[in-house]
Amino acid sequence: MANIHSQRKRILRAERERLENRRYTSTVKTYFRRLQAALASGDQQTAQAEHRRLVQTIDKAVKRGALHRNTGARKKSRAARLLRGDDAA
Repeated sequence: MANIHSQRKRILRAERERLENRRYTSTVKTYFRRLQAALASGDQQTAQAEHRRLVQTIDKAVKRGALHRNTGARKKSRAARLLRGDDAA
């Protein structure tokens, strides 16, 4: 642990921010798996709803800074390809 007061605060803040970023990335992965499960079961309506929620979560993560802009675009593109049924992403 650092000796300087401001550095102690910075370490604690960095940890809080890391956990929040991790929450976003974990949620994106969870919704991606749920989208894949809905598509595997053949339920198109559930798949549409899961895709919508996934895209919203990715957009929030990008806006928040948890994901890079290009990473978010790539993930949304893969999800759209899955939904269309082009190929396995």
